[in-house]
Amino acid sequence: MSFKLRALGLLMLVAMTATAATAWLTLRQANRQVRDSVVTGQQELSRITGELYAYGFGHGTWDGVSPTVGELAKDTGQRIRVATEEDVLLVDSDALAGHEPRTVSSRPPVLVDPRPTLRLPAEKVPRASVKLTVTAIGEYRAAATYAACLTRAGAAVTARPNRIGIPRISTAHRPSQCKEPSSDTDPRITQDYEAVQPCESDPRLTACLQRAFNERIGSVAPPRLQVRLGAKDESPPALAAAPTIAVAAGVFLAAVLGALLLTRAVLGPIRALTLAARGLGEGDLGRRVVVSGRDEIAELGGAFNRMADSIQAGEDRQRRLTGDIAHELRTPLANLRGYLEALQDGYVEPTPELLESLHEEAMLQQRIVDDLQDLALAEAGALTYHRGDVDLADMLETCRTAHRARAETVGVVLELDAARPARVFADAERLRQVVGNLVVNAVRVTAPGGTVTLALVRRGDLAIIQVRDTGKGIPPEELPHLFDRFWRADVARGRATGGSGLGLSIARQIVTDHRGTIEVESTVGVGTTFSVVLRTGPGGAG
Repeated sequence: MSFKLRALGLLMLVAMTATAATAWLTLRQANRQVRDSVVTGQQELSRITGELYAYGFGHGTWDGVSPTVGELAKDTGQRIRVATEEDVLLVDSDALAGHEPRTVSSRPPVLVDPRPTLRLPAEKVPRASVKLTVTAIGEYRAAATYAACLTRAGAAVTARPNRIGIPRISTAHRPSQCKEPSSDTDPRITQDYEAVQPCESDPRLTACLQRAFNERIGSVAPPRLQVRLGAKDESPPALAAAPTIAVAAGVFLAAVLGALLLTRAVLGPIRALTLAARGLGEGDLGRRVVVSGRDEIAELGGAFNRMADSIQAGEDRQRRLTGDIAHELRTPLANLRGYLEALQDGYVEPTPELLESLHEEAMLQQRIVDDLQDLALAEAGALTYHRGDVDLADMLETCRTAHRARAETVGVVLELDAARPARVFADAERLRQVVGNLVVNAVRVTAPGGTVTLALVRRGDLAIIQVRDTGKGIPPEELPHLFDRFWRADVARGRATGGSGLGLSIARQIVTDHRGTIEVESTVGVGTTFSVVLRTGPGGAG
């Protein structure tokens, strides 16, 4: 899929997300407002009915209730209409506010019954409950009459329910026309008892007593109220638009910011990659891109830089290889040409010694060419391997036998230390080529009387072939260059102290192809140790 389509898809996703977020927020806000409105309405209704009940319970009349209704309407913001059950209007908050009373809403009214609910002890026997109810009827008549008198006289009234729910009336200043409540002289006590006494045999004693109580106090108790809230065509509370607009604007800004970030984070690096690739194609091998982050674009930039590094390193290797080959072949070929031209012109006699020298020089050049071919094949992964089960101890013994004569010729002792056997899956001929190269180099740098040791060490599932010598050692600053092409420890690069200079490069590539490693440790004046590390077993070094 092209980047254009992916960017379009991303923007569509952002747009869909923005739409969904706005819709979700709108629905959530609407639900919350509806829920809050319902809860608030219930709380306001509970407060209104509670305060109206408390007024009727404590004052024994609805006279003077208008200020209470006005305060409730102001605090709750509700239109309140209070009427009796016969729809006799007592007070309307619209009228109190000086407005034309609006048509009441279609919602059913809420009833407010100011009569107390008896709290009769459950352990009392029916006869005792009947007597207690008769007493409560007389007490309520007296308290309600006294409270109504205080209210009409303008006195402040305080009411607290006693243990069975009947209000106890108190005031700071009692007007003279209002007498203290007393139920002892109530002439209706006989009728009260006759009305309540049938409940003694009623199985629903408490309900029967409450019903009889309500009937007997009906003459003095304030009538039940019908409370209506709101008006018929009153508009519902509007949905708060500010949060929705704020979130929509935020989502829009996020989409714009996302597009800008997309342009900067993607198109910018792609533009830089394009310019760098164009420069690389034009031959500027030093061009690189700045990599930041860990996303796919950063990974692409890192891959480009690694590719450019590889190309530049390959070019550098090719230039060095060309220079090294020219350096290696220029002098011997010049010698060969000079002698051949001298022979051709008759200045030099073609003696057997001269011909032998020229033949050795030609063979040396042939060896360099063969080593170059082996190295090129190995680095290209085209070097042929014939793998099989190889006993490393036997292989080291074979190498020792092959090179012992050469070592003895220069006075060097060639030893074998392979106490523990080890087997690997590898190409035996190529491994002998590696070990042989290391042995030849070790013998060459070891003075007469010195020792070269072929050792086999086991470490778990690893087999380590070591070639240790007691030569002059290699300085630490030269160790990193050991495996470079045409590198020799002899600064003069003479053929008397070194071969083609390709042996260690070929050896490292062969070991790498066997999934192993080759390491070197050296101390000047003590000697050098080369270690070839291979994995043992049937799948080892494969």
